[in-house]
Amino acid sequence: MTGRDWVVRPAAPGDVEALVGLLGELFALERDYTVDPARQRDGLTRLLARDRDARVLVAEAGGGVMGMCSVQLVISTAEGGLAAWVEDVVVAEGHRGLGLGSALLEAAAAWAAEQGARRLQLLADGGNAPALGFYGARGWARTELICLRQRVSAVTKT
Repeated sequence: MTGRDWVVRPAAPGDVEALVGLLGELFALERDYTVDPARQRDGLTRLLARDRDARVLVAEAGGGVMGMCSVQLVISTAEGGLAAWVEDVVVAEGHRGLGLGSALLEAAAAWAAEQGARRLQLLADGGNAPALGFYGARGWARTELICLRQRVSAVTKT
């Protein structure tokens, strides 16, 4: 998938450091996450190794990575089959508004459809009005669900 002067492609191991930088921009905006380059590097490396059920996509412009998103397959009992989680949608600040984010989402949707996914879903920071507007303008609908989380170390055995 190409644009005027950029391309969306699967990420490669050599992209990890650029992706860590993009995740730093994203997590600086999100109240629930912390910028931790070592953790982000580890997560990206793990995702790149899972080529059968996950994909990291990059938007490359001028020889550099300017945007990214990841998509992972899960089994949905509601759908009776596969669904796809879209995460880490971010475009570098100086490259927003050029269509890279839309192209990343389109590529993620195409990959998920090729894998047989029946639904895409994502989480967005409730206070990030620009991101919510971006998703809404592209047909993403809010649900009645809310996200809850618990750290595994907090789970106690009975």
